[in-house]
Amino acid sequence: MTQQPFSRPGAIDLSALKRTAAPPPSAAPGGGGGGAAAPGGSAYSLPVDEQGFQSVLEASMTAPVVLVFHSPSRSPESSQLAQDVSTVAEEYDGRFLAATVDIDANPQIAAAMQIPQVPLMLVLLDGRPVTQPIPGAPPIEDIRALFNQLAQQLTAQGITTRHQPRGPVPTLGAEGEEPEVDPRYAAAQDALGEGDIDKAVAEYQKLVDTNPADAEAVAGLAMAKVLQRTQGVDLNAARQAAADNPDDVDAQTLVADLDLLGGHVEDAFGRLIRLVARTSDDDRAKARDHLLGLFAAVGNDDPRVLAGRRDLASALF
Repeated sequence: MTQQPFSRPGAIDLSALKRTAAPPPSAAPGGGGGGAAAPGGSAYSLPVDEQGFQSVLEASMTAPVVLVFHSPSRSPESSQLAQDVSTVAEEYDGRFLAATVDIDANPQIAAAMQIPQVPLMLVLLDGRPVTQPIPGAPPIEDIRALFNQLAQQLTAQGITTRHQPRGPVPTLGAEGEEPEVDPRYAAAQDALGEGDIDKAVAEYQKLVDTNPADAEAVAGLAMAKVLQRTQGVDLNAARQAAADNPDDVDAQTLVADLDLLGGHVEDAFGRLIRLVARTSDDDRAKARDHLLGLFAAVGNDDPRVLAGRRDLASALF
């Protein structure tokens, strides 16, 4: 989860689903055949059947879709995961759409997606998987942390589109309307969307210089700098250089950047914390400062950052 937060390895092969009959004209876009145990649909989540799966792929052309594969009969905790992901998706007002698949009721989807086990999460964007499959059923707070990281990565890449509600939007009061994208970040996000990372860094830097307390600008700047540092980098060569030179700060920090962009946040933090522990003077300061930049990119409220700060303090003292 190529050298950016989301990879695009290829489109999903839907040939296994083409034998299914077309849905009747009155069918809802997401389908409703997920089985009685599947979480019900709401504004930004829906159960998916074989007939509605194509529309889910099409929805991922607008904004990310988080697919959750579950089996009420074989893994009750997997259905709890589906419900938790649906709950968290609602909190992001369209940044994500949660699509839950009961593989007992829809075995052809599991076959087409080559699902090895449940529970399993997968993020789709542009009709393709953009993360490695995420197994297991983490607690809801860890799911929120994952969504927070993905949202920050999307913002850093200039991806700000949202899904339209698929059902009733929860009542939030008179001021509960979905907020518009903050125009302050438009220039930086547009630059990222155009692939001009240097310009994005400059635009985010202006925002941070104007208001150092702007947490979103700080996170955007930190992530844009990660993208800037890893432009054109050969992943395999970078990893080999780091393996050959374990105390080379530049080699280790580059791989930490690549790990972060690949979604391996704890690996990135752990690499630099260990580097801090075994270096000294300028090398230690450089590794520490780089790690603090990665903390900012992920977000200071993220549980992994809080744990990383504790580990960094132990490595320093």
